[in-house]
Amino acid sequence: MNIHTLPSITAKKRRRLGQGHGSGRVKTSGRGTKGQNARSSRGLKFEGGALPLTKRLPYLRGKGRNKANVKPIVINLSDLNSFTDKSVITIESLVEKKLVRIDDAQLRGVKILGDGELKVALTISLPISQKAKTKVEKAGGTVSL
Repeated sequence: MNIHTLPSITAKKRRRLGQGHGSGRVKTSGRGTKGQNARSSRGLKFEGGALPLTKRLPYLRGKGRNKANVKPIVINLSDLNSFTDKSVITIESLVEKKLVRIDDAQLRGVKILGDGELKVALTISLPISQKAKTKVEKAGGTVSL
C-alpha cells in the first residue's frame, strides 16, 4: 500500500466541542470570548437587531387577497381526444378524466386553447379561445358558455 494509491478523503470531521484539553477546543470551544456570538445561538430570522424582513414587508390582509394575478389552467384540444363522441366538457368531466385537480380548477378556472387537432365532436361549456372554437366547430362540436 502506497500513499498515492489511498483514496482521498473530502469530508472534514465534525468538531467535537468541550472534550477536554487534548481536543484543542477547551474553555470557550472556539467561540472566542464574550459577546453575542459566544453565547447561545440566535434564531434563523434574527438579523443583528435590524428590523426583520418579515416585518419590513407590507401586510397581505384578507383571505385569498391576490386573486387578480391567478391565471387559468390551460387545456389544449389535443388533450380532449380521450373523451367519447358527443360528450359535454365541464370542469367535473375534466376532473373525472384526471386532466385537472378539482381544487385548482375551482380556484383558477380552466380555459381551452387550440393547440393540436380535435378528432371527436364535443360540446364545450368552458371559456375557450377563438382558434379552439373554430377547430371544435370544424370537428362537428358546439361551444356553449
